[in-house]
Amino acid sequence: MENMKFEKLNISQEIIRAVEDMGFEELTPIQAQSIPVMMSGADLIGQAQTGTGKTAAFGIPLLQKVDPENRKLQALILCPTRELAIQVAEELRNLAKYLHGIKVLPIYGGQDISRQIRSLKGGVQIIIGTPGRVMDHMRRHTIRIKDLQTIVLDEADEMLNMGFREDIETILKDTPEDRQTVLFSATMPKAILDIAGTYQKDSVHVKVVKKELTVPNIEQYYYEVRPKNKEEVLCRLLDLYAPRLSLVFCNTKKKVDELVLELQNRGYFAEGLHGDLKQMQRDRVMQGFRDGNTDILVATDVAARGIDVDDVEAVFNYDLPQDDEYYVHRIGRTGRAGKTGKSFTFIVGREVYKLKDIERYCRTKIKAQPIPSLDDVANMRVEHVFAGLEKTMKEEDLSSSIRAIEAYLNQNDCTAMDLAAAFLKAELGDSLEEQKDDLASDPYVWESERRGKGKKDKMVRLFLNVGKKQKVKPGDILGAIAGESGMPGKYAGSIDMYDRYTFIDVPHKYYKQVLKSMKNKKIRGNRIYMEKAETR
Repeated sequence: MENMKFEKLNISQEIIRAVEDMGFEELTPIQAQSIPVMMSGADLIGQAQTGTGKTAAFGIPLLQKVDPENRKLQALILCPTRELAIQVAEELRNLAKYLHGIKVLPIYGGQDISRQIRSLKGGVQIIIGTPGRVMDHMRRHTIRIKDLQTIVLDEADEMLNMGFREDIETILKDTPEDRQTVLFSATMPKAILDIAGTYQKDSVHVKVVKKELTVPNIEQYYYEVRPKNKEEVLCRLLDLYAPRLSLVFCNTKKKVDELVLELQNRGYFAEGLHGDLKQMQRDRVMQGFRDGNTDILVATDVAARGIDVDDVEAVFNYDLPQDDEYYVHRIGRTGRAGKTGKSFTFIVGREVYKLKDIERYCRTKIKAQPIPSLDDVANMRVEHVFAGLEKTMKEEDLSSSIRAIEAYLNQNDCTAMDLAAAFLKAELGDSLEEQKDDLASDPYVWESERRGKGKKDKMVRLFLNVGKKQKVKPGDILGAIAGESGMPGKYAGSIDMYDRYTFIDVPHKYYKQVLKSMKNKKIRGNRIYMEKAETR
């Protein structure tokens, strides 16, 4: 099933459209093996690590099977932590964005149970929850599972490690006997096999193990950027390092087209490569890149498969890849044939946590770097010019050029220094003039510079029980925290808002002070509940 496209599956066009919006072009191995099994109705044991696309592996067939006209609970997904439950719910909502009438609800401890009960009364087809809170609702009869069709145990080994076995078995015993039982786990200890043997019937076992790949000859860096600044940061890095050939990876075909146009408008020799191009167009683009007529190739992961060019000096992850393995494939396009290469990854907000997963998977260190200033770029361009001049002085006969310059100086009122400066100006334009640097005061840059100097505090993620539905804005939260705790607002990290809750990162040295000062406070009339977010 290698290179299998989502269009080949028997799933609705609405789900395929959502999948394309999320940047997926083809199924990962776990998706290719699991989705047909789940859609057939069979029980499944999926052995796969985080980062293999397993949420979509069970999410797509669940959404395909759900009846939007039936408001009763049809699918239950159990997760070990609140964070994972929220993450899974968010991905399912993204997959269901063009489906009407399907309600997805995460339920977990730490959130007001009365609010969850009100949400459940409206009718929910898919619930994602932690075992303890699901048990609580079952005891209250606010969750009724007699009509349940499918139950999924996500990260089952982690749930057992956390002591949820009894709760899981209690839930499984109360579900209908003809349900479909799906179990995903990175490892298969005896306890998992016992549960599978007891509560599954003729289950299909699917196993996907990610290959460990090394990238020894590649210097790896990352930059914290705002989405609107990505293009400018990319251009600065291209100017600073002046790689002979560069590969830039985006997650969607639309972004490839947009970025190529912007780079061409700025004077770069850039071309795009993605799945919508005909074979003749692909061949033309690739030949131009191999010949050096195109300096920058912007591509999606699928389109870049098969690129085998030894002289790629830099790889840019314009978008963070969806899968850890894709990161290795991407940066492996440079540093070939014994040469060294560089990779640059742009991250936005909470993507820094995904970057840590990539570091663990690659067993490598990706170093934080400050965004280059305009002065850095200008100075490097001067160095490139002088390096070229030194090469010319060493390798070329300059006799005729010297005679021409002497003749010009004798006939005109200027010095050799004036003439050299004019040559440099003609080569570099206004880049050496003092310029206003709009990125210099950007908070992302400030954080990166501090991190690069090793002075950035460790950040702690805090959970708040208010979100967009309460008409709360990031500025309201930041203002309340700064006003009540005394922590300067500029020290806050990313603020990730959802409909009914928010996560905010604050420096470790301030987090206890923030929690204490925000106790029993209100933001826009909403009483605040804040706590340290659980980590997976």
